[in-house]
Amino acid sequence: MQHNDCFQLGHITRTHGTKGEVMIFLDVDSPNDYDEMESVFVEIKGQLIPYFIEHINIQRGSKAIVKFEDINSIEQATSLINCPLFLPEDTLDELVGTQFYYHEIVGFRVVDATLGALGIVTTIYSMATQDLIAMEFQGQEVLIPVNDAMIQGVNRPEKTLNVTLPEGLVEVYTEGTNAVADDEDSELEDQ
Repeated sequence: MQHNDCFQLGHITRTHGTKGEVMIFLDVDSPNDYDEMESVFVEIKGQLIPYFIEHINIQRGSKAIVKFEDINSIEQATSLINCPLFLPEDTLDELVGTQFYYHEIVGFRVVDATLGALGIVTTIYSMATQDLIAMEFQGQEVLIPVNDAMIQGVNRPEKTLNVTLPEGLVEVYTEGTNAVADDEDSELEDQ
């Protein structure tokens, strides 16, 4: 299995008990959807290694206690701390309409209803209070809050993310760079 065929499900945060169980963080909207997961790929030294799950217990706050087959001691479990977890993309339900998975929009072009084509989605920041889409625009990172008022949907065939940004959002990120460029132009004209 290759990374580009998978999505990151979460990561292993710590050991749990002394019999090889680990605590994992599930970076998903609905952790309970994964309560019958039978296996997962663990990234170790850049390689995706399949691990079979003996049992999984979903906890509050996107956490789960997992016991992997053949991991029977705290020493074995400790070696897995901070390892990312992956699942094949084909295990995801297909979304339609305005819904999308965060990993699928990386590389999509952002198109604003007023400003038109802006830039390319580079990453998604999952924050405690608000998830943010990072877009590369004129050499600057512009952060777009993920909410229904701004995100209108995706066009998968055209690889675009359609948005309606509030007036001035892009300028907040580019204002200083334009001022620097204008100052440099003024200095050149004075010489």
